Amino acid sequence: MTERRRTLGALLRLPYEALQREVYGGLAARGFPEIRPAHSAVFRHIGPDGARLTALAERAGMTKQSMAYLVDGLEEAGHLRSAPDPNDGRARIVRLTVRGERVLDALLDLSAEAEARVADRIGKRRAAKLRKALEEWVDAITVASPR
Repeated sequence: MTERRRTLGALLRLPYEALQREVYGGLAARGFPEIRPAHSAVFRHIGPDGARLTALAERAGMTKQSMAYLVDGLEEAGHLRSAPDPNDGRARIVRLTVRGERVLDALLDLSAEAEARVADRIGKRRAAKLRKALEEWVDAITVASPR
């Protein structure tokens, strides 16, 4: 670990990075070897009704060009489709295809499996307390956020 101190950022980031490696590493065995951790920027931010490319980029904190690169690759692989936005003919809405929904389901399943393995290691009560504390933390920063 290159952290000099175990800052809160490190304590949140390091488990997330390990979880991400485990979850995305498990996708190949589920039939999705083309999905990489970078694609989480799309899967994490696209809603059930889809999203505009610019909204995806903003939510992910990346440039429109970088998001377009990810979206184009996922569209070519059959995970996304885009269509004109009915409210603005200049914009397009990106949506998950059935295959993209299967990827999202696999990601959620793999994440739950990884969480269960950690709970087995540290104890289900401690894992539940940690989850509750993190949910409260997210609620607190969401309320405090100026957005």
